[in-house]
Amino acid sequence: MATVVAFHAHPDDEVLLTGGTLARAAAEGHRVVIVTATDGLMGPVPPGGAPRLAELRASAAALGAHRVEHLGYADSGHGPLLYPDPPDRTRFARADTEEAARRLAALLREENADVLLGYDANGGYGHRDHVKVHHVGRRAAELAGVGRVLEATMPREAVARAARAARALRLLRHHGEWDGLYTPGAAITHRVDTRRFARRKQAALAAHRSVVDGNGRTSAVARVLVRLPAPVFGLLLGREWFVASPGERR
Repeated sequence: MATVVAFHAHPDDEVLLTGGTLARAAAEGHRVVIVTATDGLMGPVPPGGAPRLAELRASAAALGAHRVEHLGYADSGHGPLLYPDPPDRTRFARADTEEAARRLAALLREENADVLLGYDANGGYGHRDHVKVHHVGRRAAELAGVGRVLEATMPREAVARAARAARALRLLRHHGEWDGLYTPGAAITHRVDTRRFARRKQAALAAHRSVVDGNGRTSAVARVLVRLPAPVFGLLLGREWFVASPGERR
């Protein structure tokens, strides 16, 4: 049995990009560890702790993961402005890549990780924290001697089609904002069928109450997804994609 460490930027990313794969790995007897770079908060951590980390732990339980860890960074936000760091920790986008990689590498060594899941070179859709995960993850794998790194992504062509449909429904404001992101289909090396684990993935998404109960477009979509019949959810989100890092194409 292998130990799979999934490195993500924010709480809820573990579901959307790798939830089915992690649930499948856990069900097949592998050890699954989820590490998030940030706690999903833009400001100081409240006295009771970061709410989104509690949601992450509930999500991980739904997926069957064995351990959850946070590297200690704050969310960097998405948009043209990178706000000053909160008083109690550094925003991940400002973190020293080598230092962050050492933190992750220590966990990889402790777990004797066989596989590290990270993000593609675009960070998927280009969020600064996701791009940072790509660089930190690769470097941590080098430091810890993890020979197998798979980077979560989606086929660029399918994303472009979905973006066109979203623009037609006025869910996206700007033309081209999703073009050129993720990974061309021809470059994808691993396609994972996770439809049998749709219920687990859907339950993990529902655990992120701050997302599901929010006011943005993402929250509106999440509310629809968690209410779908599980077979329909599986048809929509029952496949996940990865790119093997250079030198590893199995």
